[in-house]
Amino acid sequence: METGAGHVQIGTLMDAYFIGIDVGTQGVRVLLTDEKGRAKASAEKVFPLTAKSREEQSPQHWWQACELCLQEMMDAVKAELDTDLIRAVSVTSTSGTVIPLDENNDPIHNALMYSDPRSADEGKLCREIAEKFHPHGYTGFNASSGLSKMVWFVNHFPEKASRIRTWIHATDFIIGKLCGNFGITDFTNALKSGFDVNEARWPAYIHEQLPLKKEWLQQVVPSGTVIGNIMPSLTGKLGLPEIQVVAGMTDGCASQVASGAVSPGDWNTTIGTTMVVKGVTTREIKDPRGRLYSHRHPQGYWMPGGASNTGADWITNRFKDRLAELNEAAAKLVPTPFTAYPLLQAGERFPFISAEARGFAPDGLSDEELFTANMEGVAYLERYAYELIENLSGEKVNAVFTAGGGSNSDTWLTIRANVLNLPIYKCGQVTGAAGAAVVAASETYYQTLTDAAKAMTHIEKKVVPTEQLADKYKLGYQRFIQELGERNYIEQSVSPQ
Repeated sequence: METGAGHVQIGTLMDAYFIGIDVGTQGVRVLLTDEKGRAKASAEKVFPLTAKSREEQSPQHWWQACELCLQEMMDAVKAELDTDLIRAVSVTSTSGTVIPLDENNDPIHNALMYSDPRSADEGKLCREIAEKFHPHGYTGFNASSGLSKMVWFVNHFPEKASRIRTWIHATDFIIGKLCGNFGITDFTNALKSGFDVNEARWPAYIHEQLPLKKEWLQQVVPSGTVIGNIMPSLTGKLGLPEIQVVAGMTDGCASQVASGAVSPGDWNTTIGTTMVVKGVTTREIKDPRGRLYSHRHPQGYWMPGGASNTGADWITNRFKDRLAELNEAAAKLVPTPFTAYPLLQAGERFPFISAEARGFAPDGLSDEELFTANMEGVAYLERYAYELIENLSGEKVNAVFTAGGGSNSDTWLTIRANVLNLPIYKCGQVTGAAGAAVVAASETYYQTLTDAAKAMTHIEKKVVPTEQLADKYKLGYQRFIQELGERNYIEQSVSPQ
């Protein structure tokens, strides 16, 4: 039974389907789920990744890939389910990727990718100006931020800049192609373009102190807000009904949503190439050192997070061909007496910032010992991150959900649960496309994002600590912190404040 504004009361829900679209650096993935989050169909197209595509990509190429995926997916399901029950679609894409559009909503230039390093100087300028003129807003600008890329483009392409009607983000381009409205973005995408998510406005310094125009900036709404309906020209072409198009979110936030970590006290650790920590707090976390920054939750909470330079890249670099054997050996070695920190590159950014940081491990370890000690080192870093979060927020971390390739190791899950001394929950289908589907359902079918995530995400595995192993890992963590302090990567204190 409907309850106004398109919402449906929990407990009286009817069958429905939702589409999530994820436009990543290396391809597009489209997913169709039902109202319980069960995947019904998917399709994907891969982009070749080159040095140039890390700097710029064609938004039109993204859209062509999206259309092909949508057609392929709909062709696969039209004989098996009632496509008239598809309710809504939403989109996720990379954070900090921006596109200048002309008066016809056509790209004036390729998308400037988040991984494009050319705007480093502009990032420094944006940070200095933001700290001076709007210090209580987001000030963590760098080369990966949308705002710095806009300034860089205007400085380097003044003729093209004279034709700009609006700046949009990668997510917004696909949403615009779906519904025709390119003038709206969401809070998560707008953050790194300078939008003040606390005051819900674009600060004046953006157009008063930088070479940008106020009219170039989009309207900003919470993720999950209905922006419009799918274009009539697409319904027949793709075999879709007149579904609603919903404001999306950045890929990191979408993966957090897909993990189920959407309520205050819930946190998600994704261990892929790097370790990314994101969660939900009732208050904004203010980190004077810039290790954490906070997105805005559609329900008014905060979604702080940070990304380390350490993760599971060391596995790919050295151990990827022996994973089953090494995980089995590690299960018999935990806890080790060794202290290791498997940072492959120079410098760390989270949960501490140190340009001098370098990875380390004891000499003479066997592969089995080093593999185990490295897993423990990442877990110790994760604990340091959560202690930092609790100290800065004044709020407890109640649950840790997990995703990424690192969550596929049962031994690593056991290590992490005991190092953190918290239960760890591994959810199924933690992808950006799945998160976008949850966002699509959050206000078109359910009443809130929390309701949608609760219904559409599912825990596959729960790993709980044991008192004996947790106590041993407490000592190992203290050794790890002491080692970081002695190397001057952090202050010589167990507290991460």
